[in-house]
Amino acid sequence: MRQLLIQVPCGCGRVVLQKAKSCQGTNLAQWQTGGDNPQDLVLVHVSNQRVEPLLGALQDLPDLAITLLPQGVMALHPPADQAAEQVTQVEECSPIEIFLAGLQSVGSWKGFLSYAAIAGVIVWIGLYTNTNYLLVAAMLIAPFAGPAMNTAIASARGDRHLIGRSVLRYFTALLVTIAVAALLSLLFQQQIATPLMIENSQISSVAVLLPLAAGAAGAVNLVQSERSSLVSGTATGMLVAASLAPPAGLIGMSLAIGRWDMVVSGVFLLLLQLGGINLSAAMLFRAFGLSTKGARYQRGQRGVFPLALGVSAIAIAALLTWQLGNPPSLQRSSRAQRANAAVQSVIGQFPQVDLVESTVRFTRSNIQGQNTLLSEIYVQRQPGSTGSDEAIQAELTQAIQAYLLDLGFDVTPLVSINVLEAPNTNQ
Repeated sequence: MRQLLIQVPCGCGRVVLQKAKSCQGTNLAQWQTGGDNPQDLVLVHVSNQRVEPLLGALQDLPDLAITLLPQGVMALHPPADQAAEQVTQVEECSPIEIFLAGLQSVGSWKGFLSYAAIAGVIVWIGLYTNTNYLLVAAMLIAPFAGPAMNTAIASARGDRHLIGRSVLRYFTALLVTIAVAALLSLLFQQQIATPLMIENSQISSVAVLLPLAAGAAGAVNLVQSERSSLVSGTATGMLVAASLAPPAGLIGMSLAIGRWDMVVSGVFLLLLQLGGINLSAAMLFRAFGLSTKGARYQRGQRGVFPLALGVSAIAIAALLTWQLGNPPSLQRSSRAQRANAAVQSVIGQFPQVDLVESTVRFTRSNIQGQNTLLSEIYVQRQPGSTGSDEAIQAELTQAIQAYLLDLGFDVTPLVSINVLEAPNTNQ
């Protein structure tokens, strides 16, 4: 439930009370200010979903001034024994409140760009020193969630002006983060990619699910009343930034050391995130009532919403076509998982050994024209098995490499096998 303080010319307060009652307003109060220009002040408590209808009903009153308190209130009224039911009637935020809150979040450029630069410093330290928790810290600070969600709100409202401003802020923040990361790599004379950079450059074939989930989570969080949300806004904002901050830092550092393959991976991820977040979030905002026209909002255009969704869907389809049509460059993470399963199935066909551990990963080696897939395998010799360790290693290596090539992984499989023996307990 929301609280509104409505100021109208003297004599119009009664009209406000009537319209508030028609919108099921409760705990209504009216008083008059003094002075040379007396005004009627009306205090109204109304459910979230009736805020915009009330504003629309009051729109024609002269010199109307409204103060909307965005925090939820508990309006208790007779009968007293229904207090529990009254406070548990929690609804989603009104569309006008969601839209105005998005506009209000477009703060000053100075603070916005400062956070983007600080996020660039922290994500660079994390990638440079292989410190995962610093990447989490960068996700908390990075200001990417606001512009991304405002783009979705503007798409649902059909507001071309807000879409332009939001997209501009989105890419400006990304460019600042990228530039800071690149500058730090140049200043500290970084020459090679770190293990964490390599890890973050590995893209899965299901990478599109993250921005879709992030956009949906962000939209649900914004439309939920603060008393009905089980997840904090910081957590959902971090989810959005989680898909943006590391790729931005990766692009900057890769530019500095000339690793264009990693730059391509980072750019792919950033474009995929914006398209996915906008598609899922805009659809949810529309489902929750955001439309092109509303109380105190008339600049939405009907054709903008389908156009924005169409552009996002086409962009996602194009990126997925690029990803799936050029294996394994943009599918390394998921392909490594499948290759590891294939390796373990091959080892299962050799009764003389048992699998202890296997790791399969793509490397970012600079071998021209080669997608290097490195397999490090530990097996334990079975008691009574014949053949030397070298023979077992050679036989396993040949079988694994042949199997991976037959599956069409389009890789150069390099296999390292270690044959281990259990201690002799009979001595």
